[in-house]
Amino acid sequence: MLTDCVLTGHGENLPSGRTPKSTHILLLPAFFMKTLRFSILAALVLSAGISAHAADWPAYRGPDGDGISSETLPKKVVPSQPVWMVETNLGFSSFSVAAGKAYTIVIREIDGNPMEICLALDAATGEEEWAAPLWLGGQYDGGGKSGAKGNDGGDGPRSTPVISGDKVYVLDSHLRLYALNVSDGQQAWSVDLEKKYSASNIKWQNAASPVIDGDRVFVAGGGRGQSLLAFDKNDGKLLWKGENDAITHASPVVADLLGVRQVIYFTQEGLVACAVEDGKVLWRQAYPFKVSTAASPVVFEDIVYCSAGYGVGGGAYKISKDGDKFASAEVWRTENDNINHWSTPVVKDGYLYGMFSFKKYGEGPLACIDIKSGEQKWAKEGYGPGNVILTADGTLVALSDSGEIVLVEAKPDAYTEISRADVLDGKCWSTPALADGKVYVRSTVQGGAFDFTK
Repeated sequence: MLTDCVLTGHGENLPSGRTPKSTHILLLPAFFMKTLRFSILAALVLSAGISAHAADWPAYRGPDGDGISSETLPKKVVPSQPVWMVETNLGFSSFSVAAGKAYTIVIREIDGNPMEICLALDAATGEEEWAAPLWLGGQYDGGGKSGAKGNDGGDGPRSTPVISGDKVYVLDSHLRLYALNVSDGQQAWSVDLEKKYSASNIKWQNAASPVIDGDRVFVAGGGRGQSLLAFDKNDGKLLWKGENDAITHASPVVADLLGVRQVIYFTQEGLVACAVEDGKVLWRQAYPFKVSTAASPVVFEDIVYCSAGYGVGGGAYKISKDGDKFASAEVWRTENDNINHWSTPVVKDGYLYGMFSFKKYGEGPLACIDIKSGEQKWAKEGYGPGNVILTADGTLVALSDSGEIVLVEAKPDAYTEISRADVLDGKCWSTPALADGKVYVRSTVQGGAFDFTK
């Protein structure tokens, strides 16, 4: 009866002599009225809690750039059908999601020319809201067309947009930095790093994404004396520049280390950490470079982990501070082992989880590595150079390079798979995004959203 009273509105057209059910509420005993008010209040509180728990994924590898979400997945079974699926022609750009829109970068032909395009989609429906042309695309040194087993099937832009406030920021393959209006995709400002800061591009062109902290946009890509750069996100004004480091494909990360906010770049010279306010170099750690470095550094407490392919392997470094002076000391180093080619791992409770392999397309493992020792705890073959993120309740959301979403427990004792589904065609070298209960994934062919709340 209570349910009928609540759901039935006033003014129903009922047969003569019948009383609308809603008027019965007035006849309920006081006890039932209190119960009803409490139930409604509880429902509102619960609804508010669910809304507060939902979070955006506004940048490459999430809100903090560490691949970790503040959300949980209510349902642990991977949906086999998407909420929506759209064409995402070429490229390894991931989705960023904020304020009801999902963004990524694709290739489209305009006036006979292949162009890099920043797409804005309705995050709920996949409907295209706008498409902003950036610059010429289609020439990426053949990174995706080499013919190697599992490595064919298209190439394209590798950088991921980042959203902050009313703008979306993009660093394209030719080192042009754009601020686009979220509302319509029109340029608010742009900076050509090659022209203005003597940037020198690298093989396969830029793959790094811009990183935002407060009002600062951090990128690498200038020439000598200005290779590391920070811009005002509001107007594109240069805030600071410095150093002579040659760039890599790795995106920088921002972290609080020993009480100091710093941006850590992974350059061809190694790790270099700069104070976010003025670019002052706080510490350096030399690290080998061969052909390409593409995975971002990973920070856990006072340890910074890094890895690269082409025989380089992984290493971990302990950062210390004496007064205002920082220092870095090697904890461990595994040459040609613990390799993250471009698949940056996540870290939980001192353990790294991610894709550790080099050119093992369709075969390389998802593995767990102790960040303090380099010891492998477990490995499961069959993922290739895909990518992984982590939920708040310790669930790994992995995207294999062949298009499977796989849920795995983030525990060091054993590989425990929860669920999986083959969801995408094409080549998946991008990173999943998690926002408002939906996992967003894409390939060189298609991209879509999968709802874990239903």
